[in-house]
Amino acid sequence: MQPKPLDTAPSVHALIGAELRYHREKKEMSQGEVGQLLFLTGAFIGMLESGTRRMRPEIALKLDELLDSGGFFFRVCASLKNLRRPDQSIEAVKAEQSAKRIQEYSPQHIPGILQTEAYTQAVAHSGLPTAADEEINELIAPVLERAKMLQNPEPSVWTVVDEAALHRMIGGPAVMAKALRHIAKLGRRRRIVVQVLPFAAGGHPAIDGALKLMAFSDAPTLAYLKCFASGQLVDDPAAVAQYEFAFSLIGASALSPSDSLDLIESMARHYELKSRRTHNLSTGLLCKSEHTEPDPEHGSAPDVSHRKEPPSHRLLAIPDRPEITKETTATE
Repeated sequence: MQPKPLDTAPSVHALIGAELRYHREKKEMSQGEVGQLLFLTGAFIGMLESGTRRMRPEIALKLDELLDSGGFFFRVCASLKNLRRPDQSIEAVKAEQSAKRIQEYSPQHIPGILQTEAYTQAVAHSGLPTAADEEINELIAPVLERAKMLQNPEPSVWTVVDEAALHRMIGGPAVMAKALRHIAKLGRRRRIVVQVLPFAAGGHPAIDGALKLMAFSDAPTLAYLKCFASGQLVDDPAAVAQYEFAFSLIGASALSPSDSLDLIESMARHYELKSRRTHNLSTGLLCKSEHTEPDPEHGSAPDVSHRKEPPSHRLLAIPDRPEITKETTATE
């Protein structure tokens, strides 16, 4: 069976991977055989060949010796050591698809894998306010596809959402209500573990940005750091260990999963009431406008003095936001 063609467009690491496949096949060795001799798995060698994983210098040295590549891999890795790393979001998406466990901290918005379609569209429109609908639809398609992963038993997902993400009203109250209900539903049926990191927790290790950890059954854990318009994959074992420790600290500072779900549902009710109040207000203004239009036959406004106004005490008072503490969660 012919091997699957490699896509060498995403990055220089994919080009190095293509060269690795060439030398491996020249030696008539399988990925598993190469991996076994290097105390790695065949799947990890496949990730190197596809460019999903970055080749480290110590692995490059062993490959040069095993494949008689004349020091090619070590020289290339050494020359790339100080190279500015490009956006690796494409490689991150590919890695996520084979991950067995995903741990993610999101500081400003709901993580992509948990987003509803309306929320995803609102996020895209916020970032590209002048983009055409066709461009937006093309942009959000991969995000919506990733969300379908939760229809399967794997990967397991543990996400910590900052309190700011609950209050940042993206797309309006109706969109926020459905987005939070979706997260709560996933949490209640134990498909995901979700925690909320409250403002009261203060500073924490990931205060500067988003963090995602992806664990695999046959390869070391990857960390993915997301920033404006780009992202970086980290596979250095020491650095990944630091990020794993940072995520543990964030989880320890967050509300418990049970309290977090209570809070998320409380916020969903808050947005539902806000959406309903906005709708009723808009409808009332429209009706008032229609009722006060001049009578075309008599040239005056119709008499509406007999109509009763709804009592003011029926209007629901909606707080700006529920109070959040480590010990208690907000209630309506």
